[in-house]
Amino acid sequence: MTDKPGLPHAQADATASTPAAAHESFLRDFDTMGEFGATGHGGVDRQAASDADNAQRRWFQALLEGRGFTVEYDRIGNQFGLLELVPGAPFVLIGSHMDSQPTAGKYDGAYGVLAAAHAAFRIADEAAAGGIDGVKYNVAVVNWFNEEGSRFVPSMMGSSVYTGVLPLEKALAVRDKAGISVEEALRPTGFLGEGTGPVAALCAEIHIEQGRLLENAGTTIGLVTATWAASKYRVVVKGEQAHSGATVMEDRKDALYGASLLVVFARELTDRFPGKLHTAVGQLDVYPNSPVVVASEVTLLLDLRSDDEALLAEANALLDARFAEIEAKAHVEIERTLSHSWDVNPYQPAGVDLARSVAEELGLSNDEIMTVAGHDSTNMKELVPTVMLFVPSVDGISHNEGEYTEPADLVAGPRSLRCGCRGVGRGSAEWGGAGG
Repeated sequence: MTDKPGLPHAQADATASTPAAAHESFLRDFDTMGEFGATGHGGVDRQAASDADNAQRRWFQALLEGRGFTVEYDRIGNQFGLLELVPGAPFVLIGSHMDSQPTAGKYDGAYGVLAAAHAAFRIADEAAAGGIDGVKYNVAVVNWFNEEGSRFVPSMMGSSVYTGVLPLEKALAVRDKAGISVEEALRPTGFLGEGTGPVAALCAEIHIEQGRLLENAGTTIGLVTATWAASKYRVVVKGEQAHSGATVMEDRKDALYGASLLVVFARELTDRFPGKLHTAVGQLDVYPNSPVVVASEVTLLLDLRSDDEALLAEANALLDARFAEIEAKAHVEIERTLSHSWDVNPYQPAGVDLARSVAEELGLSNDEIMTVAGHDSTNMKELVPTVMLFVPSVDGISHNEGEYTEPADLVAGPRSLRCGCRGVGRGSAEWGGAGG
């Protein structure tokens, strides 16, 4: 498709003066957004800085600019739509990410960006009509770069650079499997800015749950209280290359065999802690990956998560013991490097209280929930007071083309963000000394 559909939609949105019209406008734009990188089974393939990602960024820029927002990019390619209400004041950042996993769903991340934009559009309309008094902050809609980490590792790259967790130079130097660096991918697009982005005072993100707790409970808004603890490893299993047919079985040092034992154990480990431990091996690289050669090396990414830090430590200890057993059984060596880890990580309670009051004001059912997945808000809450909200995912499906959220639940997002931002902008809540 072309890169021009944003302007007609932006003009149409200007007439969305009623709740019903605003909902229709949002859902129409959501359908358009899903055409970028569309796959044959209803999903998207829109990995960071791909042609599809670049095209939807240009569409989104046109959508924002068509509503009078100023669009800028920082030094890692984060996209910001700025609404200045108080010259010189810091910003309330609202948004998520638009990049995706390969053959993924069209709701993950992108929904939160568009919900933020439409909430900001309504705030802009109200401000222009003189309907907001005592505003303290400006509003910035953000589309974080490379949240998924499917093309460039690590995930949550854009927000990590913005918050100082990841050095800019290190992020720009990361290369994909084709050998293209982040800087090389971004430079020709025009999305590589010079500044550090708007100064944030507060942050909010809304996202699909990616689980089925909300759907099972019939609840519309999840008030995220904390992130599960996690341990993420890069594991290298080293064996010895050999002929896959002729080499005596007892002489083999099969790295793939050793890796397979590890993959199976990681899954079986969860059976010891039902409902309390999630594990995955999300990537596997085999060398030399030839049909007649015993693999000499396998690299994999191993992920363990729990809402109980003591349980996670116990799972890691069991993993250590199993590593030694696998080395002896498969005649291999295993090297494990901790790439990421974090403890159970709470969001500010005052933000949860604010989100609850907004949901109740709007008549939306709500309940507290933890997030198992990491999000850009996970980084942002270490910098500024941050709210994280969920809407239901049908059957809990995510990172899958079958991902789906009911329209009635989708439109609850812009309503919640708009109401919350208006309250915050008027100074209705004090968050940990950072202002309301």
